Amino acid sequence: MMRAWLLPILFLASGTAVAAGLMVRGSTREGVVLLVAFALLAVLNSPLVFPRSISAAEARRRSAADGRPIVFWRPGCAYCLRLRFRLRRRARRLHWVDIWRDPEAAAEVRAANDGNETVPTVVVAGKPHTNPDPAWVRQQLAPAGRPG
Repeated sequence: MMRAWLLPILFLASGTAVAAGLMVRGSTREGVVLLVAFALLAVLNSPLVFPRSISAAEARRRSAADGRPIVFWRPGCAYCLRLRFRLRRRARRLHWVDIWRDPEAAAEVRAANDGNETVPTVVVAGKPHTNPDPAWVRQQLAPAGRPG
């Protein structure tokens, strides 16, 4: 759990320290702008911007019932963030599994990616797809005969 928050905490701490230094020197505006920028980086690299994660076992169970893809991801991953934002609201329809919270999920990702924890790994109908195009993932969510 702490591993997922390490990078955001470092961004906030660094931003606070640098902003405080600027403000002490009289550059209040620059300090505030820098602090806001670091806070934004912290949020973007935190689990907060992703739908609630579930376990790999729960994701497989839900996917078997509803046919929706499973996305294995981790906080701080730029490609996961890209997928999340390109899917917009549709991202909530996927089953998201944080590999840093679930060792079973991390093992599944390593098995699909020659021992590497390469994310996002999207599993559709039991077949893993590493870092797929967001447009392709949207198509997997569309009902048959209707574009995503």
